[in-house]
Amino acid sequence: MSSNQKVFIGTDSGATTTKLCAVWESGEPVSNKVLQRSTSSENGRGAVIASWITGVSDFLAQNNLQWSQVAGVGLAIPGPYERYGVFSRTPNLPASFSGWDVYTDYKTALEKQAGRPLPLVVGNDGNYGGVAEARLARGDAKASVMMLMPGSGLGAAFVGKDGLCLDGDTLAGMEAGHMPATLQLLGLTGKPFTCGCGRDWGCVEAYTTISGLPQLLAEKIKNHPTHELATSTAPIKEKVLSLRTRAQKGDVLALEIFDFQARVMGLHVANLSMAFDAGIVVIGGGLMDHEATTPEFRERYMNIIRETAVPYLWAPQRGTIKIVPAALGELSQAIGAALVALYQSRA
Repeated sequence: MSSNQKVFIGTDSGATTTKLCAVWESGEPVSNKVLQRSTSSENGRGAVIASWITGVSDFLAQNNLQWSQVAGVGLAIPGPYERYGVFSRTPNLPASFSGWDVYTDYKTALEKQAGRPLPLVVGNDGNYGGVAEARLARGDAKASVMMLMPGSGLGAAFVGKDGLCLDGDTLAGMEAGHMPATLQLLGLTGKPFTCGCGRDWGCVEAYTTISGLPQLLAEKIKNHPTHELATSTAPIKEKVLSLRTRAQKGDVLALEIFDFQARVMGLHVANLSMAFDAGIVVIGGGLMDHEATTPEFRERYMNIIRETAVPYLWAPQRGTIKIVPAALGELSQAIGAALVALYQSRA
């Protein structure tokens, strides 16, 4: 690429790790490898900003780029927010970050480093991940794309034909993990599972992600009283984190749990399709990680999602909707942040 070619930087910041990537003006990634740095959130706001700036400088140097080529920056951060670019009380971040105007502080630091004003966009990390996956999944098509990404929580995004994600009027758009699951179809009795968000209506996130696995294991192990985990004295975190490996070895209890999660996901895909009518649905998260799961495990999970969703779709949707696995892995949110910065520069 020419030394005059503009680049757009993506900064994806979590509580412990920040990932950085960039795209050219064409939208193609500068690199297929993210640069990872410690977020340093335990050291306060100033340390986080310094970590981001150092990370951008390092990424540019590693890819033979200059600050003069940077045309915009995107920042992907977890919600919720008080307003645009301002943290509310966010799980896994220090309480002192609540009310932090991260947009203003990062923008000021970027401008100081670059020696000129730089456009900055800030948005939900899950939404920005959806932007990147949507670009890849749709190719040359003009379809809208919905993404669901189960991990520690359930990330979700809806990306329109313009390539931009739905944010909503209060920046809470597409928080689909905290919609109620269709419990009447899942065969569970008793109270709905609790969710970290505080809602008591049975958030989908509690039935599809790592955060809900302790409750799901407690429920499903009733059917397997002689299972090793039924008598194990290991910490619950150790038990639930063993389930993915056990499932890939054919463990009946573990397979039952992930099959159940896939059913919940399938019903949720159908539910969301009533509202968004997306042509493509991307399923991401750790269960789609090629380094951590086998092709057989991923295929089983995806097939159950499809088989569960299809009967509840409208007839025209059944023949056209594509439900596909995510492809970008840990690249998605940083690339998505960079793409939003690019798209906004064209507006």
